[in-house]
Amino acid sequence: MTSRPARDGKLPLTELAAMVEREERIVMVTAYDFPSARLADAAGMDIVLVGDSAAMTVLGHSSTVPATMDEMLMLTRAVSRGAQRPLVVADMPFGSFQVSDEEALRNAIRFVKEAGADAVKLEGAGPSLSRVLALVGAGIPVMGHIGLTPQSATMLGGFKAQGKTAAKARRLLEDAVALEDAGCFSLVLEAVPAPVAARIGERLTIPTIGIGSGPDCDGQVLVLHDVLGLYEGRSPRFARRYADLATEIRGALERFAGEVRSGAFPTDEHTYAMPEEELAAFLGTTGSRAGSRTEA
Repeated sequence: MTSRPARDGKLPLTELAAMVEREERIVMVTAYDFPSARLADAAGMDIVLVGDSAAMTVLGHSSTVPATMDEMLMLTRAVSRGAQRPLVVADMPFGSFQVSDEEALRNAIRFVKEAGADAVKLEGAGPSLSRVLALVGAGIPVMGHIGLTPQSATMLGGFKAQGKTAAKARRLLEDAVALEDAGCFSLVLEAVPAPVAARIGERLTIPTIGIGSGPDCDGQVLVLHDVLGLYEGRSPRFARRYADLATEIRGALERFAGEVRSGAFPTDEHTYAMPEEELAAFLGTTGSRAGSRTEA
């Protein structure tokens, strides 16, 4: 296993392109809270994405669409406190950027100013291009996202791979180039056929981050809950479990419940004592309530 050398301070945004030049793979993980962000930092992640997938993985919704600005701001604040060295990228939730450039800019500023994000991520191209131009023009770094875009999955025919015909693959390539021209510093390619993702990477000068898009992307991203085996819903084909913590956690909780019910927990080592004379004085001045368990 290879690990990233220790780094002092926040990863500069410009370092991503330098990593590509050195043929170093970029590693991004999606996380949603302070302890997860600290672990991602300690493990040497380059980028932590606060994804709107939180709507599904931690808030219990069936899609990413219900995630709100207030929820995403809260989660991003928590991650920003824990991720001291990786770049923190905040996902702009559905409804936060679709209305207008002005609304997109207002919400992106909140992510940077109130939540400590280093950058934001927008899904799609087309109308999103003017949003990217507005945000980058205001000094806010933007990560693009094409292919399977969960916020518009219904229009795409569901959660399925995109760009599987020559015409649709060409459209993805055109969108990728347009997003780079608009000022995106990197691009997420989700559920794109590997040869298409490879060709897109060849045409771009910015890094590509793949998720279900093959090994030729400049980096890879997975959701923390998929990596750790915490999410027990239906996982996408591209997700890979590196642990099965859901089973471990369930077992630990079952053991805790069993020991409480049997009286095995807590023991003396888990409780606090007081001086005998103080205890006697306390008991002597406090009577038991009539019918209490002490008198039963």
